[in-house]
Amino acid sequence: MENEKISPTFVFESSWEVCNKVGGIYTVLSTRAKTLVEQLDDRLLFIGPDFWRGKDNPLFTEDNAMWAKWVKKAKGEGINVRVGRWNIPGRPCVVLVDFAPYFVARDHIYGEAWASYGVDSLHAYGDYDEASMFSYAAGRVVESYYNYFLSKGNERIVYQAHEWMTGLGALYVRSHVPAIATIFTTHATSIGRSIAGNNKPLYDYLYAYNGNQMAQELNMEAKHSVERQTAHNVDCFTTVSDVTARECEELLDRQCDAVLMNGFESDFVPTGQKFASSRRQVRQKLLRVANALTGVEYPADTIIVATSGRYEFKNKGIDVYLEAMHRLDWQQDLQRPVLAFVEVPAWVAGPRRDLQERLASDTVYTSPLPMPFLTHNLNAVESDNVLNALRMFDKSNRPEEKVKVIFVPCYLDGRDGIFDMSYYDVLIGNDLSIYPSYYEPWGYTPLESVAFHVPCITTSLSGFGMWANKVKGDSQFSTLEDGVEVIPRTDYNYGDVADGIVRAVLRFAAWDKKAVDKARSNAARLSEKALWSHFIQYYYDAYDIALRKAENRMALL
Repeated sequence: MENEKISPTFVFESSWEVCNKVGGIYTVLSTRAKTLVEQLDDRLLFIGPDFWRGKDNPLFTEDNAMWAKWVKKAKGEGINVRVGRWNIPGRPCVVLVDFAPYFVARDHIYGEAWASYGVDSLHAYGDYDEASMFSYAAGRVVESYYNYFLSKGNERIVYQAHEWMTGLGALYVRSHVPAIATIFTTHATSIGRSIAGNNKPLYDYLYAYNGNQMAQELNMEAKHSVERQTAHNVDCFTTVSDVTARECEELLDRQCDAVLMNGFESDFVPTGQKFASSRRQVRQKLLRVANALTGVEYPADTIIVATSGRYEFKNKGIDVYLEAMHRLDWQQDLQRPVLAFVEVPAWVAGPRRDLQERLASDTVYTSPLPMPFLTHNLNAVESDNVLNALRMFDKSNRPEEKVKVIFVPCYLDGRDGIFDMSYYDVLIGNDLSIYPSYYEPWGYTPLESVAFHVPCITTSLSGFGMWANKVKGDSQFSTLEDGVEVIPRTDYNYGDVADGIVRAVLRFAAWDKKAVDKARSNAARLSEKALWSHFIQYYYDAYDIALRKAENRMALL
């Protein structure tokens, strides 16, 4: 049929976060992989940077027998790769490429990108060079693999590149392997994130901003240029939410061809008795750490709330979260203690030894440690934003304070020295999760929260919050009773958002077990609507768009 979608027979996908767990894109790729593997098997190939030569990467299992002849041929072409499996559900094929050899040719590579696509790398600095050399290397991998395995077959091939860090490679594939359909996905525009992070109002003035001009003002010219030019020159340009689609149109001067909302897999969530047991154990651990730090004993009905994610103090709403906890502490009708965690990785120097010593004992402590709000040592105590906010609020977790705040400034990877549990293991112990984001293209943290049956609070400026409102389907915003409280947020209503969080927590604190269980059940039900089995259709829409353009291009050659 003429309108039937064209599906790929082979998909390459590259990202800085393949076998490299540093942010939300890792969650996108690693949770989606199983769904694509079920449909493509080993005809799905991820490409990531090889940071681990000579060291053990727990996320990667090397297979020296896999594609051995091609690996040898690629090496002869100057492409040094290791191949194997990504240790995630589905165990997809993966190529890790050493991009360091390309630095000697950097100026030539940038010159070609300028001549072919107008990518301006003149003002590059920081991580731009490293990301670009990986991106170029990934493009070379695709070209070499295609020429060795795929060029003589009747394959429908897609190359999907994620974020500006892979833009140069997408353009390389576009030029050197025109038969491959290219997709570029921005999960957040570099210039939009920069505008928001520099305390400039993004949303009310979005229509008036010129992306190129703002990139010059904020010293973001190179990243913005490669992102913009990639968006304009691939076969299909995509992003992850309606809020970011509008941002792309205004700042990159390019409408998105498709919105690829981020899903999740229920495999990560324990069920039945294991769920109940895990939740009970982690709550005991959280309360135990809090007692060892603060010298206060916490009852079993303590309300445990948390925020987490990337350490972007304003963009992720960490500032308004702390403000809300400060205001909550003054509420006379708060009848239960609240333990509020901030779980964001900072410049950590390692676990606190004095806290480790306390946790090694079964003692119930009645006196606090110094800095009874910090679980790990920091390298920059005087300049840390969370600690400075706690100082401003005179928050020192005194016994009379009803709301205690604890900063966990590290990745919860199971080896942090204090909790020694993964992030998901800790998440299951929350009563509420709070993500009052100002800039949040999608928002994996609230989706993960509801998947683990934990109701959450987010804002109307997050892609996930907009989606939750859309699912509810009426003129009212989603509420905590629905599993997700979506608080209206603008450029200027910081105080209103803090008060909204306070009201939601107070409401939750007054609920009986039946009301809490209902909200937890509704949260889990909402997450089921975001399973990859539902959201994968958006990827096939993008594949269809890209493949049709590639077919038309090849017909003209």
